[in-house]
Amino acid sequence: MVNAALNDFKQALFAEARALGFAAVGVAPAAEDAARAARLEAWLEDGRHGQMGWMADRLHHRRSPQGLWPEAASVVALGLSYAPATDPLALADVADRARISTYAQGADYHDVVKKALKALARWMVEQAPRRGLGEIGVKVFVDTAPVMEKPLGAAAGLGWQGKHTNMVSRAHGSWLFLGAIYTTIAFAPEPEGRDRCGSCRACQDACPTQAFPAPYRLDARRCVSYLTIEHKGPVPDEFRAALGNRIYGCDDCLAVCPWNKFAQDAVRNRAFLPRAELVAPRLAELLCLDDAGFRRLFSGSPIKRIGRDRFVRNCLYAAGNSGDPALMPQVEALMADADPAVADAAQWAMARLRSAG
Repeated sequence: MVNAALNDFKQALFAEARALGFAAVGVAPAAEDAARAARLEAWLEDGRHGQMGWMADRLHHRRSPQGLWPEAASVVALGLSYAPATDPLALADVADRARISTYAQGADYHDVVKKALKALARWMVEQAPRRGLGEIGVKVFVDTAPVMEKPLGAAAGLGWQGKHTNMVSRAHGSWLFLGAIYTTIAFAPEPEGRDRCGSCRACQDACPTQAFPAPYRLDARRCVSYLTIEHKGPVPDEFRAALGNRIYGCDDCLAVCPWNKFAQDAVRNRAFLPRAELVAPRLAELLCLDDAGFRRLFSGSPIKRIGRDRFVRNCLYAAGNSGDPALMPQVEALMADADPAVADAAQWAMARLRSAG
């Protein structure tokens, strides 16, 4: 009877998750997976996490769900779709425009996913006793805690970690935001996601900075998303030209995934609809942002967390790569900026624009 009630609860949980807007849901054990933990340790030992010291600092928590919360028995892994309606690579050759990663053009996913996770967790806590399963504990996580969302998502059957190391779903392609609910209830696990990348190399070949030393291996220190979001100070010279006009994140490896042909933008959570001013912003306008203007423009956006200085630094690299002499006045005004990384980027950009002219 308990197993039947537990299975019924799981199916009702899946239905409630979809009613709340989740496009994918599954469950996995909370115990440590030795192979998964070993891969994480090797990646950290190789230094491929760059300046993201927090990943190593809380390794003991990140290794497994039970390492973070010993009482956890299962993980409910969930995905919200942000499938784009247009080609994320369309602005690649538009010199006066900047490219912002698809995921950051709408509302801050941290807020949207956490709100939905909390609603589902409340439902679990309310429903479990009513179904004869007693009181249960839950904790919700989205991206800001030491949780390996992608391996857990694969273990829960949401899809598999592709050669670009991100989640790939047969139904939603590479366009899923992930979140997790740890719970004390011991669900029967779902079948793990099966790797369906085959011989495809599209994501590997699309990377502008060769950030994949091998399939399924990412060197964050070379990744455009890391360099434009996490990396503090000047970006190493060897990567600046390769940034192109990408000023926040990069969609290249995700956008070329063949499984995206099954993703439907109609499934996308409406909160992730792009804001008009972030779809194809003009570099000339972004270069003029002061701190107050930056905060106004990116209120409610994940971009806000990197701050004005790092953002303008990125815009200056894009200006230098544009070959557009019309941007020289904005670049020149930043050559003596109070932030050393901004001033350095402005000097680099001016040198590039002068040589292009």
